[in-house]
Amino acid sequence: MALERTEELYRLLVERGYPEELCAEIAYKHMNTDYTATRMLGYLYRVSNPKIKDLVDEMLAILSDRDQLVQKKELERAQAVINEIYRNGL
Repeated sequence: MALERTEELYRLLVERGYPEELCAEIAYKHMNTDYTATRMLGYLYRVSNPKIKDLVDEMLAILSDRDQLVQKKELERAQAVINEIYRNGL
């Protein structure tokens, strides 16, 4: 599924007239997961023709959100281990 969304993102960016090199960089290097590609597609369907600067800003915001979510999940797992140690000891 992620590959399909990435391909859809690439095609939409090219259809909107952005340079192919930029489209490939965004879709295949940075927005190459289902989560990030879907978020970027949502942005592109809401905003008809964003400037390249705005497109890149949105990409960076999506990546930042993803990184925060990953960090939150890692902290939750670490806290669960600590709680288990408190309950059961080493």
